[in-house]
Amino acid sequence: MNDIVSIITPVHNSEKYLLACINSVIDQTYPYWEHILVDDCSTDNSARIIKGFAEKEDRIRYLKLSENSGAGVARNRAIEESKGKYIAFLDSDDQWYPEKLKKQIVFMQENRCHFTFTAYDIIDSEGNPTGKTIPSKKRVTYKSALYKNPIGCLTVIYSVDYFGKQYMPTIRKRQDYALWLKLLKKGDAFGLDEVLSSYRTGNQSISSNKFKLIKYEWKIYRELEGLSLGKSIFYLFSAIIIKLKSYF
Repeated sequence: MNDIVSIITPVHNSEKYLLACINSVIDQTYPYWEHILVDDCSTDNSARIIKGFAEKEDRIRYLKLSENSGAGVARNRAIEESKGKYIAFLDSDDQWYPEKLKKQIVFMQENRCHFTFTAYDIIDSEGNPTGKTIPSKKRVTYKSALYKNPIGCLTVIYSVDYFGKQYMPTIRKRQDYALWLKLLKKGDAFGLDEVLSSYRTGNQSISSNKFKLIKYEWKIYRELEGLSLGKSIFYLFSAIIIKLKSYF
């Protein structure tokens, strides 16, 4: 239980949410972590806030990209610099429950799981509970994930010992989904159905935001996964149907 978890956080103009995000890491009951925050050329006070934390807490590391490149590139830079046995993801506007790392690492070690995720709840832009919770499935395979991404990025931990350092493709959206598919080719993902993270949403509904991501899913099917035209159409159509059901 003294294995280091490298927490990966891309940051772009996130001054409003960084305090809650970083404090949720500092408050973890599992103490063996490093928090790597990569500034994607923010123009607000994000850099100052991160550096202020890093001056007081040596487990927090600040990095900066030379040009604005998107969350995927920022995450990959952090993964390159990471030293942990495990990789975890936390976006700068999201936050964790204090027991998140401890419970998930115990779950992974007791069940010999190498790729895990958990349930999470939804908070609004001000951090207030919305009453919505996204449960986790018990097990996700590569084939089942092609229909729909059931894994929340802010909940994922994967083992570097098992997978090696795995990076996200540099597409602007859905990089996390593409990475999960890559990991799932080597081993299934296992869910801990307990709410341990909070995903922050804006004014638009989650469902409507999902429809904007369809073109990126097509890119994943065709270009990254190399699926045939027929299979890509089938999985994209299935994904749209699932989104429509959740919308209505």
